Amino acid sequence: MRTNAMSPHIRIERPAAAPGVQVIRLDRPEKKNAITRAMYAAMTGALTAGDDDEAVRATVFLGMEGCFSAGNDLADFMAAAEDGVMGAEVLAFLHALAAHRKPLLSGVDGLAIGIGTTIHLHCDLTYASDRAVFRTPFVDLGLVPEAASSLLAPRVMGHQRAFALLAAGETFSAAAAREAGLIYAVVAPDMLEEATLAAAAGLAARPAAALAIARDLLRDERQAVADRIDLEAAHFARQLQSPEARAALAAFLDRR
Repeated sequence: MRTNAMSPHIRIERPAAAPGVQVIRLDRPEKKNAITRAMYAAMTGALTAGDDDEAVRATVFLGMEGCFSAGNDLADFMAAAEDGVMGAEVLAFLHALAAHRKPLLSGVDGLAIGIGTTIHLHCDLTYASDRAVFRTPFVDLGLVPEAASSLLAPRVMGHQRAFALLAAGETFSAAAAREAGLIYAVVAPDMLEEATLAAAAGLAARPAAALAIARDLLRDERQAVADRIDLEAAHFARQLQSPEARAALAAFLDRR
């Protein structure tokens, strides 16, 4: 069921098999779920609506078969580069993601690039298929980490693994991501959505107030995360206008 018309590439679902669960599904398979500003705005709307809706007890991010997300849409990147900003829609989404009050889960099949990787640092449980691939080519594009990943990843993964992911641009398999603590569990591709939705439904059935307190105690760094999102965004915006970023983005587009 689609309940948000802000973007045709974001589907908001309430699965009958998972009461209390809201699904935010990226649905742009022809572009490998590359995320546009309109898609960010739609996801922000869904997160905000979910926070305000007592019927929503957990939120799940899903992509399509074989692809969670190839990251930001590069056409949006280039447009942002002209303005020297990260994009208001992107920033609004990142802050809504970090501030979301309900349990956040995600299910990853196939490609998870850039924000397709860093989004999971904000999730409480992430399930991935055994063919999932995680990579953040920020530096390769002359850019910097985002989504407070420069703060969260070292805490989750340790400095060296975080550096390998965010600065060296190394690729992590599902098994390596699980070992590093980036994701919770690895399952077969045909079991991914079932496992993710079952976990979300289980959380949605638990006492909501107690779960919210437990989650807040585990996530006691909200202001630090919000501040890091803004700091990264300032660096990101400056880098977008830098000669090295413009050259790297143009070279990437030429290769495509």
